[in-house]
Amino acid sequence: MKRTVIHRASGTSTNVQQFGPYQIEPLLTEQEEAAATVYRVYVESNQHTSTSYHSIAEEFYFVLSGSATAILDGSPQPVNPGDFLRLPPGTRHAFVTLDDPLIMLDIHVPGCRPGKDTYFVEETSSDDQ
Repeated sequence: MKRTVIHRASGTSTNVQQFGPYQIEPLLTEQEEAAATVYRVYVESNQHTSTSYHSIAEEFYFVLSGSATAILDGSPQPVNPGDFLRLPPGTRHAFVTLDDPLIMLDIHVPGCRPGKDTYFVEETSSDDQ
């Protein structure tokens, strides 16, 4: 595919996917992606996401709004607006939100999608949500 400049207005996607309290909005379609995938991630307030990891992709998060605790390979790390996370392949990660929703930009290099280099360690039970 020819690589072209892409501009999308915020909140216009109809392709939002829900995984428990974790919502991802792909900012590139599969046909548009080249070397990476990009998502807007939204996690509802007072939630705990499932733990996931990627075998091949390196993952980059930039916190846009909200505060949470990132659980990175079992170690809790506070995250706040403006924070950046670099997760090498294999890093197990989950998020525990506080009173506000967490919104992040999420980039994977090389690209990955649900069902493609995305693995879950355990499922969050409905009691945890």
